[in-house]
Amino acid sequence: MEGIVLTSAYVGNCQIYSKLASHPTILLEQHCHYAKQTYRNRCNIATANGVMSLSIPTVKPQTEKCKTKDIRIDNSQNWQQIHWRALESGYNSSPFFDYYRDDLFPFYDKQFDYLLDYNSAIQDVVLELLDIECTVQLTEEYNSYADSVDYRDKISAKKQLEDIHFSPQPYYQVFAHKFGFLPNLSILDLLFNMGNESILTLQKSYIP
Repeated sequence: MEGIVLTSAYVGNCQIYSKLASHPTILLEQHCHYAKQTYRNRCNIATANGVMSLSIPTVKPQTEKCKTKDIRIDNSQNWQQIHWRALESGYNSSPFFDYYRDDLFPFYDKQFDYLLDYNSAIQDVVLELLDIECTVQLTEEYNSYADSVDYRDKISAKKQLEDIHFSPQPYYQVFAHKFGFLPNLSILDLLFNMGNESILTLQKSYIP
């Protein structure tokens, strides 16, 4: 099976993880120019009031064409505590929040300097919790990667772009009785609600 190219994401959505679950080799782009309002520093979760967006604050780069690998987290802001409280509020009553709490809390306690390092570290843990075995390699330069399927510009936080390889499969959600099924939220939503069955939902959501 061919490899794919993805951008770094803060606890990426089910669309991203359906690809991580379905491809043995992943290239993670680190040399692309950093852009605001992307999944690189934000994720969407479910709360009692509907979908909530969580954003990691970043230090304004000295140049407009700063590479993703060089973006620093603005740890002067209390974002980790805010995000963890939001996760607790949204998922404390979900079936598996307590089960995974100790695995994920360190990422909302320990500070990281660089966004890419943070995203990669929490992604490694989530992949292990999902029992996904894949090789993730950072790109050595910005390239076209003709031998891989390129998703760098095809998964957008601003609008839903067509993806013929993804069809979100409904699963149990705590607030479904209020909002119906909320598709393609952060992988944490799936993990907290479905536990070790999450991988099955991801596999069903991927269209070869």
